[in-house]
Amino acid sequence: MNRSTTSLASSHTHVASSLRPFGEDNESTLDIEKQAHHGRYPMGHPADDVPTPKQAPNEAPDEAQKTISQGPPVPVGPGGPGGPGANALYKPKTLRFWLTILANFLAVFLVALDRTIVATAIPQITDEYHSLGDIGWYGSAYMLTTSASQLLFGRLFKFYNMKWVFLTSVVIFEVGSAICGAAPTSPVFIFGRAIAGFGSAGIFSGAMMIMIPMVPLPKRPMFQSLFGMVFGIASVMGPLIGGAFTSTLTWRWCFYINLPIGGFTLLFMVFFWNPPARKTEPAPVIDHIKRLDPLGTFFFIPCVVCLLLALQWGGSTYAWSNWRTILLFVLFGVLGLAFAAVQIIMPNTASIPPRIIKQRTVLFAVCFTFFIAGSMLMLVYYMPIWFQTVRRVSALNSGIYTLPLVLSLVASSLLNGVGTAKIGYYVPSMLLAPSIMAIGEGLLSTLTRNAPQSHWVGYQFLSGFGLGMGMQTGGLAVQTVLPMADVSMGIACIFFAQQLGGAIFTTVGQTILSNLLVSELAGVPGIDPAQIVASGATELADIVPAEELNVVLDAYNYSLTRIFLAAMGLAFAALLSAACMEWKSIKKPGVGAVAEPAKDDSDSPSRSEDTELGVMGSRRAGQADSNGVARN
Repeated sequence: MNRSTTSLASSHTHVASSLRPFGEDNESTLDIEKQAHHGRYPMGHPADDVPTPKQAPNEAPDEAQKTISQGPPVPVGPGGPGGPGANALYKPKTLRFWLTILANFLAVFLVALDRTIVATAIPQITDEYHSLGDIGWYGSAYMLTTSASQLLFGRLFKFYNMKWVFLTSVVIFEVGSAICGAAPTSPVFIFGRAIAGFGSAGIFSGAMMIMIPMVPLPKRPMFQSLFGMVFGIASVMGPLIGGAFTSTLTWRWCFYINLPIGGFTLLFMVFFWNPPARKTEPAPVIDHIKRLDPLGTFFFIPCVVCLLLALQWGGSTYAWSNWRTILLFVLFGVLGLAFAAVQIIMPNTASIPPRIIKQRTVLFAVCFTFFIAGSMLMLVYYMPIWFQTVRRVSALNSGIYTLPLVLSLVASSLLNGVGTAKIGYYVPSMLLAPSIMAIGEGLLSTLTRNAPQSHWVGYQFLSGFGLGMGMQTGGLAVQTVLPMADVSMGIACIFFAQQLGGAIFTTVGQTILSNLLVSELAGVPGIDPAQIVASGATELADIVPAEELNVVLDAYNYSLTRIFLAAMGLAFAALLSAACMEWKSIKKPGVGAVAEPAKDDSDSPSRSEDTELGVMGSRRAGQADSNGVARN
């Protein structure tokens, strides 16, 4: 490419002058997004934050710098054509900005509250439905649909109107909550949890996608720490509110409370959030369906269902050697391989694009989040059960007794936000978080029925402090290393890992509890282990002879503390993942964070974007020729 500097300057001037007003669709910004995929702009940074591009070949340095500087930097849209850069939307002195942030955090509060409010209510729910064997599904059904649809929402937010996708997600979540509150049976309750989980996937992805184009990357650690603080406060209030409703009214209000909170979220978002318009190219319905990876989803959802069923049934409902259990594991493997094959063969519409997951930081950030989330949910779901069964306290008191876990999570989340913004690196907190968690969870596994208060308070504090340091770092990592047009998919992968890890390891925890209870009580005279597993967690005193109650409580204590030991193992796995992370600075755009061009056209993001957005290559080429821009 050997053109005069006059031609180069002309092309830059044309690009600058062709920008349309804020929020309108713009073919030039589509070109800029294509260039961002190939490394012209740093990953995760709007183009107006980046250093001057490299000089063209055969040009003198001074002349190249001079001609390039004649045109102002062009902002890259937030994952879609025509969107403004983060600096253009970062207006912290305006009321609309903070009302949008408030509505966003209110949605996060809504979903985070629903994740933990059920923890203290589970024993009462099992009492009403006589369904101790379904405990794992009360959490897993929610997280299964969340994880299964998380990648779908990543693509929906990438290609369609962000506002209406987000508001639809809130409505779906509200419907699921209403079903849970009115559920007459355990299966209906599980169905409601699944519906709510589907809506929560859109809320999680949407909450982060709203913030990304509004806040520049160097300022995001503070906002993400606020995100974590809201999540933590909801987690603090969740067990308390759940315990209060369960003890004074009914556990059903744990879900009815979502309706007014969701109503405020909808109201605020409708009136105060006006994202830039995103133009969707006209296309047949079948093309829109193909864009959302229907074939991959067809294999992925039953793949995860088979895995969770195998883990939940194995050793309790059916023996591990039973043909049903073996068949489920085989189906999981076959469907998983089929899903992976679809992602590789059809990369342009993949739920997990190979070019994204092959990036080292993204891969290990996903692994880190997967293990951290599994470790977290094992504590959040089974710590209240330990208090209500082993210590025999009320649902309200079990919520109060878990305060050290969630309060330390809030404090460390804020400290981590400040520290990361100060030093500019997120890897240190990713190394510290699982290390501290492993210590706390290892100590929790040593608890006995008569452990002093100082033990379970201090051990929970350590576990929560470590968790708070690592809870948000995976999302920040992918924002730092990915091109802006791929950030929505990267964020979806992170939340997918978070929800899938929680779904799988909550079920693993239930498997550990059921299997160990059966094993520990098998030889106790007058005790039917199957009856203990099938009964409610707080009904032990009613079905167990008084002389054998302590034996059963000891069995419960041993089984639950083995769950905490498994959580420690997950923390160590997260530590290994963190050790493999690249060290990238959020303060130095372009330093070691330039996207490499795709090596294969079939996996080229620019090619896939052109195809999916309906932009004709010949039209681009014609514009390039008319503007005097050289082509290879």
